[in-house]
Amino acid sequence: MTVPEVVAGPVIAEEVAEALQCGGPVVALETTLVAHGLPGQQGLEVALAAEARVRAAGAVPATVGVVDGAVRVGLAAGELARFAAAGASARKVGARDLAACVVQGALGATTVGGTLAVCRATGIRFLGTGGTGGVHRDFARYLDISSDLPQIAHTPAVVVSSGAKSILDVAATAELLETLGIPVLGWRTATLPGGGAVDGGPPVSAVVTSAAETARMAALHWRLNGSSGLLLARPPDPGVDVEPIIAEAVSRVQQQGVSGQSVTPAVLALVHDLSGGRSVEVNRLLIADNAALAAEVAVAYAREQGGGRG
Repeated sequence: MTVPEVVAGPVIAEEVAEALQCGGPVVALETTLVAHGLPGQQGLEVALAAEARVRAAGAVPATVGVVDGAVRVGLAAGELARFAAAGASARKVGARDLAACVVQGALGATTVGGTLAVCRATGIRFLGTGGTGGVHRDFARYLDISSDLPQIAHTPAVVVSSGAKSILDVAATAELLETLGIPVLGWRTATLPGGGAVDGGPPVSAVVTSAAETARMAALHWRLNGSSGLLLARPPDPGVDVEPIIAEAVSRVQQQGVSGQSVTPAVLALVHDLSGGRSVEVNRLLIADNAALAAEVAVAYAREQGGGRG
């Protein structure tokens, strides 16, 4: 196999670079949802829909992935299609995996944590995703915590999600977010949602009701805690109660001995089967909605800082 020439730094698409240079609104998007998060071509469809929602809100989408020996920021449609075609054969790339994936010339789908590492390197301050990683259920037995959380703690970015992934221990995740000093802002909600659940989670740090308020809060937070990120949790609409199905899926995956980075895709695939596809419809909607909200906050922040698109 011919290994592509390694590119040391991120390769930034011209549109994204121009927006960053003039202080315009840019929203990073991950690629694990394309390759691992949704079945078949649905990941590609959702990725393109998320990019369209970002543009409709007035921001520039910057979907991140490792392609042909480089970290690329702002993927073309054809590159996104490669991730959908590769599916589970694409590497799942967190922050620790970026260098190895680049040097070995592998196709790498970035997680929230991996995408945040690229945000830190390029100055992107907003990211839209589905659900963020956190403390896994039965943590005391398996010691499994997603690397998403320390990356949020070390990256000055607003991560817009539907709260913790539904396969997680949401209460324990909230406790760790507090320990790491990550503000959890509830988008018109006083509780932290967990995946497909709308209500009933742990209390958030503060409730926000507008993009402008969120942008002002982020700007001040970065002046006071320059290296720390924020989590903006938006409840999914509509919600579908898949909690019993998730519990069953987690139990089955544990019994199969699945561990580490393989847990999430294994559980999600099983949840899809057990729910008759309902979980996919929830994920499709919330990913696009979260991307749109991230763009609205990015636009408000650029306006607050006096920036704009070129």
